[in-house]
Amino acid sequence: MNRNGMKSASDQERLVRTYPKDEVPVHESTYSAIRGSAEQYPGKTAISFFLSGDSYQEAHHITYQTLIEKVTQTANFFHSLNLGSGDVVALILPNVPEAHYVIWGGEAACQILAINPLLEPGQIKELVSSVGAKAVVTMNPITNIDLWDKLQEILPALSSIEHVVGVDIAHYVRGVKGLAAKAIQWQKRSGIKMSAGKCYHNFTGAIRYQNKQGLDFKRAYTPETISSLFCTGGTTGLPKIARRTHQNELSNVLSVVTANRSLLTKDKVILGGLPLFHVNGALVTGLLPFSLGATVVMATPQGYRGAKVLEKFWDIVEHFRVNAFSAVPTVYSALMNYPTEGKDLSSLEAGICGAAPMPVETFKSFQEKTGIKILEGYGLTEGTCVSSLSPFHGEQKVGSIGVRVPFQDMECVQVDGEKIVRRCEVDEIGVLAIRGANVFQGYHLDHQNAGLWLYDDLGNRWLNTGDLARQDADGYFWLTGRKKELIVRGGHNIEPKLIEEILCRHPAVTLAAAVGKPDAHAGEVPVCYVQTSPGHPATSAELLAFAGEHIAERAAIPKEVHIVPELPVTAIGKVYKPQLEMQEIEKCIAALAQQEIPGQAVEIKVKQDPKHGVLASVALPNADEEIKTNFAKRLGEYTFKSSCN
Repeated sequence: MNRNGMKSASDQERLVRTYPKDEVPVHESTYSAIRGSAEQYPGKTAISFFLSGDSYQEAHHITYQTLIEKVTQTANFFHSLNLGSGDVVALILPNVPEAHYVIWGGEAACQILAINPLLEPGQIKELVSSVGAKAVVTMNPITNIDLWDKLQEILPALSSIEHVVGVDIAHYVRGVKGLAAKAIQWQKRSGIKMSAGKCYHNFTGAIRYQNKQGLDFKRAYTPETISSLFCTGGTTGLPKIARRTHQNELSNVLSVVTANRSLLTKDKVILGGLPLFHVNGALVTGLLPFSLGATVVMATPQGYRGAKVLEKFWDIVEHFRVNAFSAVPTVYSALMNYPTEGKDLSSLEAGICGAAPMPVETFKSFQEKTGIKILEGYGLTEGTCVSSLSPFHGEQKVGSIGVRVPFQDMECVQVDGEKIVRRCEVDEIGVLAIRGANVFQGYHLDHQNAGLWLYDDLGNRWLNTGDLARQDADGYFWLTGRKKELIVRGGHNIEPKLIEEILCRHPAVTLAAAVGKPDAHAGEVPVCYVQTSPGHPATSAELLAFAGEHIAERAAIPKEVHIVPELPVTAIGKVYKPQLEMQEIEKCIAALAQQEIPGQAVEIKVKQDPKHGVLASVALPNADEEIKTNFAKRLGEYTFKSSCN
């Protein structure tokens, strides 16, 4: 045991081996985990899927028997294309049941690369080419969805691609509209032409005659067998590609289920609205419930962004008797605009929040308004998905990311280069490090692994999360900052470096630093500070337009560009971004005060606090207690830590 009563790695390994197999089966692959549920509950609904918030009462229901048959046929189809353990299938699909067939069937036969369908064609090309994918699965040509057009634009340049697989979704449209949709999709599909050396397959037809009883091949799944490649660390340029194993995914499922044994069982209904190219969507609303025999409600191809999904959210919960859902803070914030009065939400036990910090005021307001408990958690693609979570039955500490989940080590540590010098004391800020069977195999490109690992005195390897945190006396973790400089906009990671590189291409810009600006809705949005050359004058508007023209990912375009005489630097000349981030917090508070309490004297101090990290202290010396309380509530809508007196 360590000083916090947390079990050592060897203790964890022993627990994994001795955990009761009849509660959470131990499997060698993600495929066998899903097959296990299908064998136990063949007639039970695995997936309920609907196309829009208005059509939730007309959902398509897929049993576990059908799910495992489709997954098996998909695996056998890939095998028939001579795709094996070292080959990659790129998945570019919205949230449709076929995406699950491809993910889990693909993992059974080969490896799956999950790609964000919203990326620009050039970015998709780089990702597919980087891993040498041999097949790509996307949507067949269909009105109002541009995925096929994106692929067609880059297909001639994808030299590694041998097979293109198109998915139809018109069959999910019912009635006369469905017949029309099928006719249109068939017509568009009949005009498909392939580049030389590439073969087209219609997914539905391709798997129809494949064996659905079992796999046509034998494959050894070891702890190092790669199952999936998920993108992380940026939405512009080329994101890092994380190499994950079957053991990683199964281990993380075991951890999360063990931490929430009463919330996550075979009898539960889980609502999924996060995209399946994101690890939270794939694991928490995919493999995890499928491994238990629970039901997943897939809320439209666009997830929470789908037409009228949020407007009808409480009706959907009531109709399907949803027990839990997973979402990012912006979804929780938006849901408060829709009343719960008159809705039977008695089935709903908890909402899980991850991907971005939850503003304290949003957290409190949502729970007060709905009576639904939020479980805030923390995790990374590199750690499969979840590393800590607020306990369902334990004490709730608003603002904390909870306690570590079982079968993982998670510590705040002081480091010297790659060496862990010591574990932090209670409430001492340090680098957040994790270790366990859930930790991935590293990035696809070797040079991206530099500085990724930390080593303790026993030679154990830990993942350096890049985040700063503290752990209180009760074992709860609190994020205090990010050593890695990602901007997290509504749960999406934006790499500042890539914004900076684009702006530095402008002839007037000599240096650029992108940071997050606090935003009550999205958590933070990107802004950029630049130094310009005296010989090349430019305006903020000109640079903002330049960024908008050259940055491919819309979410990464800075909201503002500030021209400054010089950027703050450290003693060794490195740009000191914390100062810029603190400036943005100060400006945010000043603007909020001007809007909410004009005429009131306001004193703002933003500094690095030894316990809380960046902390904003606001004093309203002439205000009464009601004004102070109300302003403190408004500050609580932001993710930065603050106090008001």
